[in-house]
Amino acid sequence: MLLRLLATAIAALSLNVARAVDVSAAAPQADASIPRDPRALATGLTRGDRSLRRAIDAWRRHGEPAAGPPPDDVILEALYQQRTLRMLSRDPGLKRRTIRRLGPRLQRSTSEMTLALRDLRRLSAGWPAHRIRTGPPKPLGSLLGYYREAQRRFGVGQHVLAAVNLVESSFGRLRNNSVAGAQGPMQFIPATWRAYGLGGDVDDPHDAILGAANYLRRSGAPANYARALYAYNPSALYVNAVLRYARLIARDRYAVYALYSWQVFVKARGGGERRVTGPGITA
Repeated sequence: MLLRLLATAIAALSLNVARAVDVSAAAPQADASIPRDPRALATGLTRGDRSLRRAIDAWRRHGEPAAGPPPDDVILEALYQQRTLRMLSRDPGLKRRTIRRLGPRLQRSTSEMTLALRDLRRLSAGWPAHRIRTGPPKPLGSLLGYYREAQRRFGVGQHVLAAVNLVESSFGRLRNNSVAGAQGPMQFIPATWRAYGLGGDVDDPHDAILGAANYLRRSGAPANYARALYAYNPSALYVNAVLRYARLIARDRYAVYALYSWQVFVKARGGGERRVTGPGITA
């Protein structure tokens, strides 16, 4: 009986390992080519969405995200999605022809994310080039706990705090000060941090998230998120981008896991952009 149970356990473990290998092998490589044909793009986005959701489900089952970074298959699927959306955000005609071939849910999310990417690109268009420092983000499980704590204390929605964290620092991957001198994972100007940071450390994700919730609450959230976000960063482009991501995170429980797994892209010399975090990038 004991031998039979042991054999069954080994077979189950082998099957799980095989499935993990199959998923990882099926994920697109970090530099996989992205088609320009709308039908092929729609097919790729639909396939990628299904694969990314399966990979996120497996990530959440086998140890909470607090246990460590996203698995390789989540990173690769999210990167392919991100690269595709960044391309579509630069080509409105191709985006329209692609989106109409998607299902209703993917139409909404693709529209929201490409518009957010467009708004943020316009917002940063005039910024001078500056040194970029990056590092690993705090585990997602920890960040989710901080958002929930801030929501309980200040009433500011965790979906909005997650969206601000994404836009400001890619969940803490960006480590340098902004061109305006803002600091930390939620990007506070020093004077604003002194007023609203609750005596914490601006570079500590927990303290920064609570400080952001405090500032947003004092600025009109949750009654008027647009007004509060405009106080945080006085740009309609910024407000629109954050709210687009926030709506997506509130509507789709997979969204924050996918967005957390996105990588950092920066302007490249001579035009275009380059990726500075993720697979194949060395420090």
